[in-house]
Amino acid sequence: MSPRDRAASLACWSGPVDPTPLDGGITNTNFVVEDAGRRFVVRIGEDIPIHQVMRFNELAASRAAHAAGISPAVHHAEAGALVLDFVEGKTLSEEDVRRQPVLERIVPVIAQCHREIPKHLRGPALAFWVFHVLRDYAATIAEGESPHTDLLPMLMKRAERLEERVGPVTLVYGHNDLLPANFIDDGDRIWLIDWDYAGFNSPLFDLGGLASNNGLSPMQEDWLLETYFEAAVTDALRDSYQAMKCASLLRETMWSMVSEIHSSIDFDYAAYTHENLARFEASWAETETR
Repeated sequence: MSPRDRAASLACWSGPVDPTPLDGGITNTNFVVEDAGRRFVVRIGEDIPIHQVMRFNELAASRAAHAAGISPAVHHAEAGALVLDFVEGKTLSEEDVRRQPVLERIVPVIAQCHREIPKHLRGPALAFWVFHVLRDYAATIAEGESPHTDLLPMLMKRAERLEERVGPVTLVYGHNDLLPANFIDDGDRIWLIDWDYAGFNSPLFDLGGLASNNGLSPMQEDWLLETYFEAAVTDALRDSYQAMKCASLLRETMWSMVSEIHSSIDFDYAAYTHENLARFEASWAETETR
């Protein structure tokens, strides 16, 4: 059954529906469906063990994020499918996130994610430790005879160095995938969506990912840390943050390397790998000069 047919056949619909493809998904196949005068987003996707994506975890995180007031409600869920209320608004771009007034609205949403979701989370919960993910990705890339295999010794040596520099961490509940397209601005509030990679993690991973995925300036990064932690930025915090930010870029790069050899979604993963590898190299150079 095709993803579209799967979306149309879900048990929650009141009658025949006509799913419309929703662009932008690089882990799931997404559709908009109108039913009984309401619109919904349908996410079609099975577990993806090579990316450590487990749909029970996405569902639990989505429900808790809605209860915490930062994500749309879950309308229906069944194996391989998640139906959410449609949010009418603007999907943010990197340029949007870099605008200071928008960034000032985003940071409280991240803090709310970290601090409020655990109060509503039910059932088993995953952790997301980027350095475990990187080691697992390296094995998958080598086993898949990726064209990037020759880079692995260098990349994993750098990952080991970054893990040392991050040091001890405090756990929060992270989104762990703060790409600009995962923020929607409805004019009154900013919503955070797509909880595929949610799990307990250091807050520095989300903060570093927000900065690296959206090209924040060094001045904005200092503002981000001071605002989130409500304190002046120490050299130790800045060093740990810089290492985690660099690791977040390496994870995005290796995620794409794995997707090049395993994903069936129509997306230019090779170009995405190239783009993120360049970002990682720039971040690594900055990290090593600190």
